[in-house]
Amino acid sequence: MPFFIIAGAVNAAIAVAFGAFGAHALKEKLSEHYLAIWETAVQYQMFHALALLAIGILMSPSLFGPVTQLSWAGYLILAGIIIFSGSLYVLSLTGIGILGAITPIGGVAFIAGWIMLIVAAIKFSN
Repeated sequence: MPFFIIAGAVNAAIAVAFGAFGAHALKEKLSEHYLAIWETAVQYQMFHALALLAIGILMSPSLFGPVTQLSWAGYLILAGIIIFSGSLYVLSLTGIGILGAITPIGGVAFIAGWIMLIVAAIKFSN
């Protein structure tokens, strides 16, 4: 499904841009603590952008095809990027500590997405 390939590529591009922004523009503006949080957001965004690309490829008709669990995996991982990385980006820039309470929701979405990918692989192998 091209949606997840596009979403993965867009998120990878954003992760590269935000990584460069953090390394250059924010290096002198953020404390080491908040810069480390920013870098964590970038890393998780990139890892999961690659997962979205893989899901999009797996959904091609020549591989797994449009398995429902793959769709769920893609949407959960996309939600995880938005919630997990997004909350960390905003936390880094604003210092609003309550945003740290939102971040684990994104982590749960990541885990659920990976589990759905496992379920899809098992379903396909049967």
